[in-house]
Amino acid sequence: MILAGDVGGTKVVLALYGFDHGQLTHLKEEIFPAREYGGLEEVARKFLTESGNPVVTAACFGVPGPVRGGRLKLTNLPWELDSRELAKHLKIEHLFLINDLEANGYGIPELTADQIYELSAGEAGSVGNRGLVSAGTGLGEAILVWNGKMHIPMASEGGHADFPARDETEFEMLQYLRRMLNGRVSLERVVSGLGLKNIYTFLRDGKGLEEPAWLKERMLHEDPNIAIAELGEAGTVELCVRTLDMFASAYGAEAGNLALKVLAVGGMYLGGGIAPKLLKKMKDGTFMKAFTDKGRLSDLLVHTPVRIILEPRCALMGAAAYAEARAAEVSGQSERAASF
Repeated sequence: MILAGDVGGTKVVLALYGFDHGQLTHLKEEIFPAREYGGLEEVARKFLTESGNPVVTAACFGVPGPVRGGRLKLTNLPWELDSRELAKHLKIEHLFLINDLEANGYGIPELTADQIYELSAGEAGSVGNRGLVSAGTGLGEAILVWNGKMHIPMASEGGHADFPARDETEFEMLQYLRRMLNGRVSLERVVSGLGLKNIYTFLRDGKGLEEPAWLKERMLHEDPNIAIAELGEAGTVELCVRTLDMFASAYGAEAGNLALKVLAVGGMYLGGGIAPKLLKKMKDGTFMKAFTDKGRLSDLLVHTPVRIILEPRCALMGAAAYAEARAAEVSGQSERAASF
């Protein structure tokens, strides 16, 4: 049995996986509020105890941030993770920590056709490097390097690169956010859940778009992004419509930038929770117009497939697949192969 984890700043999702005829099988899952626990070991121990202390042959946790030598200090939680210490205390021989976008990347080959939405077909059958951009609570990016046989995910912190304003309105927003944040503005400040609220605030306070009193009240009592998304896609409030337009355009532009940097002829994948929730907006052409608007290289982007990952467990699936594959390399015994 495989223990897989998707660790975030607000929650930790743990799951148990097995294999049936070579395919991952989801056995059990639980979500834990991260700030109620002192560390990942405590969370994992509780999950395994509640699951009847199953025999776990390997484990992998996707974590936000750069993993160095099996260690990571989280930025949004007072946790320091060490794969060796976790393996020792949890008594799991093969235990790994990888970047959460790496986990997403390893999950893509495990997905079925109905778990992916094709936003743009591009050039059918194209083989080569891929890119992965995931807008959710934050903005994650990864490179999926084609080695001639398979794609190898490589983590990056591209979401923390500088936000590049492309037109006068974005330049005004950049200046506005620089004042609000007292300095540098990263891509994540625009292309993420946090970014949606930042764009909304700029358009309201910086550009003077009207925020109806009933909407202001609603924003105080529910997740602002839910209201922005609902009203923006419905087209009922201009402020929300414009917010989604700017968000989708900035998202498309950055996905196109990554596609150029890694020569993603094998396709671009959009992960994270926002794209599936804004599918109507993602399909209206705003994203793809910005994605392909690359001057002399526009034709390359037109022929690049773009796919949205609909499956919210993609990172968990990738962590499980990675754990099994790495454990098999070390031990010479494959749980996946044995399931056939």
